[in-house]
Amino acid sequence: MSVAPASTYRLQLNESFTFDDAAAQVPYLARLGVTHVFCSPILQAAPGSTHGYDVVDHGAVSRECGGEEGFRRLAAAAREHGLGIIVDVVPNHMAVPTPLWLNRALWDVLRTGSESDYAGWFDIDLTSSRAILMPVLGRRIGEELADGSIVVEERDVAGRTELVVAYHDHVFPIRPGTEALPLDELLDRQWYRLAYWKVGNEELNYRRFFDVDTLAAIRVEDQSVFDASHAVLLRLFHEGLIDGFRIDHPDGLATPRGYLQKLQRATGGCWVVVEKILEPHETLPAGSRCAGTTGYDSLLRVAGLFHDPNQLPRLNDLWERVALPEAWFGATLLKAKEEVVRTMLFAEVNRLTSIAVAICDTDVRLRDHTRRQLNHAIRALLVQMDRYRAYVEPGLPTQESERDVVVEAAERARSALEEDEQATLDLVVALACGDEAPGLAGGAETLPPVSAEPVTTELPASPPGVAELRAEFMIRFAQTCGPVMAKSKEDTAFYRWNRFVAVNEVGSEPTIVGVSPDGFHGFCEQLSSAWPSSMTTLSTHDTKRSEDVRARLAALLEHAKEWEACVGELRAATDSHRSTLVDGATEILLWQTLAACWRLPGTRAGDEPISADRLRGYLTKAMREAKLHTTWTAPDAAYEEAVQDLASFALTDERCAEALDVLTEEVAESVRATVLGQKLIQLTMPGVPDVYQGCEIVDLSLVDPDNRRPVDFAHRSDVLEAGGAADLDSEKMLVTSRALRLRRDHAEAFRGEHASYFPVPTTSGHAVAFSRGEGEALVSVTVATRLPSLLAERGGWGDHQLILPEGTFVDALTGREIAGGPVSLEEVLSDLPVALLVAR
Repeated sequence: MSVAPASTYRLQLNESFTFDDAAAQVPYLARLGVTHVFCSPILQAAPGSTHGYDVVDHGAVSRECGGEEGFRRLAAAAREHGLGIIVDVVPNHMAVPTPLWLNRALWDVLRTGSESDYAGWFDIDLTSSRAILMPVLGRRIGEELADGSIVVEERDVAGRTELVVAYHDHVFPIRPGTEALPLDELLDRQWYRLAYWKVGNEELNYRRFFDVDTLAAIRVEDQSVFDASHAVLLRLFHEGLIDGFRIDHPDGLATPRGYLQKLQRATGGCWVVVEKILEPHETLPAGSRCAGTTGYDSLLRVAGLFHDPNQLPRLNDLWERVALPEAWFGATLLKAKEEVVRTMLFAEVNRLTSIAVAICDTDVRLRDHTRRQLNHAIRALLVQMDRYRAYVEPGLPTQESERDVVVEAAERARSALEEDEQATLDLVVALACGDEAPGLAGGAETLPPVSAEPVTTELPASPPGVAELRAEFMIRFAQTCGPVMAKSKEDTAFYRWNRFVAVNEVGSEPTIVGVSPDGFHGFCEQLSSAWPSSMTTLSTHDTKRSEDVRARLAALLEHAKEWEACVGELRAATDSHRSTLVDGATEILLWQTLAACWRLPGTRAGDEPISADRLRGYLTKAMREAKLHTTWTAPDAAYEEAVQDLASFALTDERCAEALDVLTEEVAESVRATVLGQKLIQLTMPGVPDVYQGCEIVDLSLVDPDNRRPVDFAHRSDVLEAGGAADLDSEKMLVTSRALRLRRDHAEAFRGEHASYFPVPTTSGHAVAFSRGEGEALVSVTVATRLPSLLAERGGWGDHQLILPEGTFVDALTGREIAGGPVSLEEVLSDLPVALLVAR
């Protein structure tokens, strides 16, 4: 197993920030104290990609970013400064780009079908007459043909002239031997079917990423596909240019644990973390051959330390008065799940139903389970799954706890089904778990025996037997659970239920507000013992809000009375400009967004309030993701403009500005304590901390694409060089750089199996403290202030103490020397709300 990084720094690469641009920042990152540059996906993506997750060619490094030579220059610069490189890997899907031929594998499959060398790459059935659906037409195909919008013509394809089917910017290959046919006959003979875009959600017959038709899933469970799609990355790894990998969306894979086994064998055992969204009650399953997750589980606990749950009643009252919610979050989420399985994931559910029907058709004892009953049972089970998936995979051992996830979901689903559907639900549960299905005992085909190696479930040329169908059902059910959870929770319910949006975050839960110091210590001790080299994070390219936006929102909870008064003033100031079309839930979201992205003295990001363009873009996304009054596919212009007009007025109204300025001043110390406290804790707790680009000073970004804006590295370098703690930006830079340098210089005290973690006693719940060390050797003590406004109401630190281990300590942030044993918290935290005490 390769050595885990001491820390990483995430960079978003694209044509506007290339490998050479990244290389130019390596000296700064080395001074900052990070040990590894963490790159977004580096393989060739679709034209104009700003993120790299839409790969079109696994055999090439991104030309827009500088190609392989550019990456080698970045690696050389990193090595020169003692840094390593971590790379993001996208094993689950490829882009369906425009022009389509940029994805050579998919182009060839669409051209030659089952004879293509890439026929096994995609989850597509090429053994029947079902053509691969390409839902790109603006109208039904009959209308487009009548208007002559679809033509056969010569186009440039990868540098050569080729006869293609063309529809505006879209081009498609022509099956050999059909070139001379009349257009309607020609289209009918292709391996693909051009269709109206609205047909996609109902009839799409290739597996995709969530509900995104332009991201087609690939089958890395097939060894040849794994080898081809990972060849470049593995070659660069074995050359020593890559030190580890972050795996994007492993839950979409047929066998996530099998994939990780392959990757560990191919690398000889390297540091790998997975983008696994764990629910608050969930842990990684046994047999996960990785160092841990990308850190959303730690984000929940670190952020929760700075939330005061005792103030929730005021927020509840405000939410109920303004938003008039029909239901609380649990019911909101269930409703969103029901909508998702019925609409945007209809095709996936329909495919699962068809597999179940086919299984029943193979045995007379199962034929009385009708398609309707099977569909209802599958939908009900998907809705009641309480996580992204259960790790029940053909050919791999299943923990009883993972099987219980499905069984318990079924128990919750029963009330939604009719009496004659209960037995059908039992059958669906058995199929999802790989159990002997009711009615199949004695003579029925069974699943392949459990082994340590993943079983590849190829689609055979002849009608599959029961074992193959059951394996496919297991895989596809698990693969469908993730999109149901993500689209309903993260991308729907999180935009509908806006009581306190700091906890509407990936990996978090809107009903969990506040984590006690004991709860946090318990999590860290578990992390230290079970996943000591897991990644930790506060901000990523996928978080709904940056860590500092959430810190400002946490202060609203801590100052709930002042926040309630501010909302009252904002509503009064905008009363004449607030249309009756504006719903209360979106209005509450707007006020929280403005408060968290308003002017913030002492920060570059808060020089001015959020710009009108950024706010408009964010609100458009929020409204359409909520899908209550407007959607991406059917926007309601009147509703959207009513919300945008309210936002625009509030952003420029002097009375609103005064209310927000007053609030900002009132909560300033709470914001400061949370910004610095959560950063220091994340950087010194167990695991490998990632710093998202730009977040070493205050960053006030919202959900993507807002959080992918260019970073002013020159300014950050100047702040780092200036040193000291002149303002909040400087203080956050000081905390970040000193903690990162300490980790770099004492790496084994902070990550890995020999690193120790112990809570350090305090006499006040407003201070959280812990020590880090290597074995018996103590290295540092972290101290952070939590909920300072309540502390001030109680008279400040007074006689409260921090009980340090024996010895002498120096605060890495202030240089103050402090003797061990009982020490006054007021003395330790007199200059900053945090301290990093380094043992001499």
